[in-house]
Amino acid sequence: MAKLVAQLGAAIGRTFTYDLVQAVAPLNEATLQEALAQLVEAELVVQRGMPPQATYTFKHALIQDAAHQSLLRGTRQQYHQRIAQILTERFPEAAETQPELLAQHYTEARLGEQAVVYWQWAGQQALQRSAYLEAGQHLTTGLALLATLPETPGRAKQEIDLQLALGSALIATKGNTAPEVEQAYVRARALCVQIGETPQLLPTLRDLCRFYISRGALPMARELGEQLVRLAEHTADPTRRLEAHSNQWY
Repeated sequence: MAKLVAQLGAAIGRTFTYDLVQAVAPLNEATLQEALAQLVEAELVVQRGMPPQATYTFKHALIQDAAHQSLLRGTRQQYHQRIAQILTERFPEAAETQPELLAQHYTEARLGEQAVVYWQWAGQQALQRSAYLEAGQHLTTGLALLATLPETPGRAKQEIDLQLALGSALIATKGNTAPEVEQAYVRARALCVQIGETPQLLPTLRDLCRFYISRGALPMARELGEQLVRLAEHTADPTRRLEAHSNQWY
């Protein structure tokens, strides 16, 4: 049983808590505690605190990797799916504060749709706390996974949101006029055109217009700005109209 618990713990992460491994493991409490004690005695993991408040950390990342890789692919995917479900159902605070954990488990479980949702959530949270490099990594991972899913209007709308968020992260890390920023916004605009009129077109045109203003490509910025004004005038949102006219002021 110690091997099973080590594999489950490795799937959870370098550090795992007693209450989470207990929720995931198909073992009674006595058997689980005995298995954990064996891992501690073998100096494979370090224990801090006592169950049910205990946490366990693999003494070396290589030990965790070895335990994780010893799982058959199908079993590994099942474990990660189970962990993600348990986190969502019993530990909702983890989903709220560390959505990247859910994203990683759903990715390992090969559940792309769920994984993309949490990668996007993780990226947006990172943006809110000004962790721009981290945000870029989460959003890029989400976009890569999204590209593996079937093409649908829903997928296109989701990609637009990801591209706009990525553009914000790239501005902070690479600068206002970086070509990667243009690529993100141009892709978002192309998707808006592809799926037709969408509320996402307004923020897309706004961000792309501001990019060209920063680059000094004023004819292109003016063309986009005029389109933005025309669209904004047909909305009931005064904030959108103000944003549109502010670009023209620049």
